[in-house]
Amino acid sequence: MNALERAIVRTLFYGDVFSFPMTAAEIHYYLIEVRATAAEVQQTLAQPSPDLAQWLIREQVGSLTCYAIVGRGSIFEARRQREVASQHLWRQARRYGVWLGYLPFVQMVALTGALAVRNAGSTDDDLDYLLVVREGRVWLARLFAVMLVRLTKLWGVVLCPNYVLAENSLAQDERHLFMAHEITQMVPVVGHRWYHQMRDANQWTEVVLPNAQGVFYQEPDQQPRFLGRWLKHSLEWLFGGRWGDALERWEMQRKIRKFQPQLLTASEVQLDEHQVKGHFISYGQATLERYHARLEAHGLLNDPAASAAD
Repeated sequence: MNALERAIVRTLFYGDVFSFPMTAAEIHYYLIEVRATAAEVQQTLAQPSPDLAQWLIREQVGSLTCYAIVGRGSIFEARRQREVASQHLWRQARRYGVWLGYLPFVQMVALTGALAVRNAGSTDDDLDYLLVVREGRVWLARLFAVMLVRLTKLWGVVLCPNYVLAENSLAQDERHLFMAHEITQMVPVVGHRWYHQMRDANQWTEVVLPNAQGVFYQEPDQQPRFLGRWLKHSLEWLFGGRWGDALERWEMQRKIRKFQPQLLTASEVQLDEHQVKGHFISYGQATLERYHARLEAHGLLNDPAASAAD
């Protein structure tokens, strides 16, 4: 296979980790390490060479034409079900993302996780978000978010703002395929300006996923307005200054003490004055291990296309 064909196969194997057959547009956007036009990817899939064709199966999922790795036909039905669940959850995710944007010190709200790629497991899935917040107010912003989480839980809605990031710490230290996906697949609901700044701060993703430019699923920027905007600014004034600084330090120290036992075994958790990354299960590491195992089982682990993406 040529470089584009190998990249298509590797991209489908990564989607396979999540039982996620992909459309031509998704394959193009998330194509691993190879820059190509959407037309080139579409043409290669429509008229695959014999070497590529032996890897691919294609099936219609509603209005979508999806591709997967041969022998994995069962995941097409999974995508049908997840499309329905994702459409149901998307409206909720947008609504509560806007609510998060009304909280004090929150600059950006972006939808993340499985729903961001329309792969929600069920209509009961958690709604995952990344928040970019004012410098020096990471823990207070998180505290307000937790209050909203507890309120919506009474209504049977589980919000998970599990990554809170200061506006001056947008660059990510972890530089691998999983993190590149997390950054490029997030869907900003509030604060598009900060979304673009985060993408600019992580330009290394353009090496791993060179076609993942812009947002795959566009949502309008829902900035706070009217009474909500006034209330947000009033609370920011109230919790600003030295009193707010003292409260920020107290909340950070209190929560780090509480999470200390989990920090010993959770390699992907980061808790400091710049970020609260609360993934106490190593999803990134586990995902890459499963992806590499698939490549190795099919003799592709040492493929010439394998480098920075892994």
